[in-house]
Amino acid sequence: MAKFTIAVHGGAGTILREELTPEMERQYLQGLDEAIEAGYRVLTEGGKAMDAVMAATVVLEDNILFNAGKGSVFNKEGGHEMDAAIMEGEHLEAGAVACVHNIRNPICLAYEVMRNSPHVFLSGKSAEAFARAHHVKMEPDSYFYSEFRHQQWLAVKDSDEYLIDHSAIDADARDRKFGTVGAVAVDQQGNTAAATSTGGMTNKQFGRIGDSPVIGAGTYANNRTCAISATGHGEMFLRAVAAYDVSCLMEYKGMSLEQAMGVVVNQKLPALQGEGGMIGVDAQGNFSMIFNSAGMYRGVRCSDGYRETSIYR
Repeated sequence: MAKFTIAVHGGAGTILREELTPEMERQYLQGLDEAIEAGYRVLTEGGKAMDAVMAATVVLEDNILFNAGKGSVFNKEGGHEMDAAIMEGEHLEAGAVACVHNIRNPICLAYEVMRNSPHVFLSGKSAEAFARAHHVKMEPDSYFYSEFRHQQWLAVKDSDEYLIDHSAIDADARDRKFGTVGAVAVDQQGNTAAATSTGGMTNKQFGRIGDSPVIGAGTYANNRTCAISATGHGEMFLRAVAAYDVSCLMEYKGMSLEQAMGVVVNQKLPALQGEGGMIGVDAQGNFSMIFNSAGMYRGVRCSDGYRETSIYR
């Protein structure tokens, strides 16, 4: 039986130990653990990497601590626009959605796009119509409301300013919530998959779409190389085609997963003033979790017994 692995992230940024109370820290680590266990259970039962990353991402989307699904931030109009993507590495099949409203689990809609449409990427009202046609679970606006997110939006709603999720409203904020979410996995058959989901930026305008749902930028999987889910300032990850660049460095330059991720996160992204990180696995069960910011909510579990959940550098 081949080594199997699942890793998850809940966002990267200016995450400092002194900014989280012990209780908040415990809640974040518990949220990561629950996502890891949901995905790992699929893998131990011989399930597919695709199903494992979706299971893990759903848990994170349902956790109000993270900026995806239930915990999504408010946009310029005071609503929630969500993006997600999923990809499997055996046949390079992928599905993605952007600017969707009222979808409980955008990652499930991305999966339906991959499995039940001839397309890869759907957006806005058309994606929502597709969701209804395929019985994807939807929720009223009230489901996505959190007081912290609302206060975060009120602080900037009358301006053209936007907040990256790890931006603070004020220096004394003790309960900051960070978090695009994602998962990567390799199963017992050596197949890889990646999933990423986000609520985007607070006060975002003009239907802005970041890297998370863009195949090759924030999400990518290929059995020959790796599966990657990224988190950070999306514009720079888009310009760097960050997730696919890791794969290219492995395929064309013969780099290991750790080496390739290191080049992208610690060299190419900083050259564009890009802050954030990524998680990755390869078909041999190796993993890496690299970030150039102060912290990244992250965790991993492998069939060889290794497990970790961490926040700080």
